Amino acid sequence: MPVDGGSTPWEAAGGELVLVREHTIVSWVMGSRAFGLATEGSDTDRRGVYVAPTPWFWGFSRPPTHLDGPEEERFSWELERFCSLALAANPNILECLHSPLVEFTDPRGEELLSLRDAFLSREVLRTFSRYVAGQRRKLDADLRTHGAPRWKHAMHLLRLQRGCRDLLRTGRLVIEVGEAREELLAVRRGEWSWDRVAAAMAELDAACEEAALTTPLPAAPDRARVEDFLYRVRRDSAAALG
Repeated sequence: MPVDGGSTPWEAAGGELVLVREHTIVSWVMGSRAFGLATEGSDTDRRGVYVAPTPWFWGFSRPPTHLDGPEEERFSWELERFCSLALAANPNILECLHSPLVEFTDPRGEELLSLRDAFLSREVLRTFSRYVAGQRRKLDADLRTHGAPRWKHAMHLLRLQRGCRDLLRTGRLVIEVGEAREELLAVRRGEWSWDRVAAAMAELDAACEEAALTTPLPAAPDRARVEDFLYRVRRDSAAALG
């Protein structure tokens, strides 16, 4: 779809954030509020998925794959990028799909949510473990530099490990911490020693490995099912031109 003056279609329509404002198909509240760990003063983190109109891909410039804003604490992905990350078992993306706090959805968003299980596979052990290892290195660096880890980050790492363990055991990803809330908040307040936290992390790591041996999750995600959805969304967007 050519645009006069050399600007991109989204620039002509009002800037990149028009994609979030006018083309979002689903948005969630994430972070502590979705995890059941919110306290007084907790931020409200929002995540979303937008669909760039298909004709906007036909020129030399492709629409952005992700955007910050327009509100503070909001981050959004274009549908194709979101699905690619979810198929790769990205922990943050999978958690979005399972947030209990869905703020907005249209029919395409509803179908994306109905595909939650198509993205799940045994790959979660590798991707969650890799993410945990990276975050653990940051905590160890804090410990060496400052004498203590960032306790909030330690809390969320334990939360993520618990979620991975239970996902591998049951085939279901539940991001609300439920009865573990008070224990995790105690970690955040620094009421656990670092040795106790480290021992809990090691125990959870072993539990994940054990659960992976008998997990009901499939070996790979259902890529064909997701790709069919993406194709239909792109086709329908193009057909809307008439």
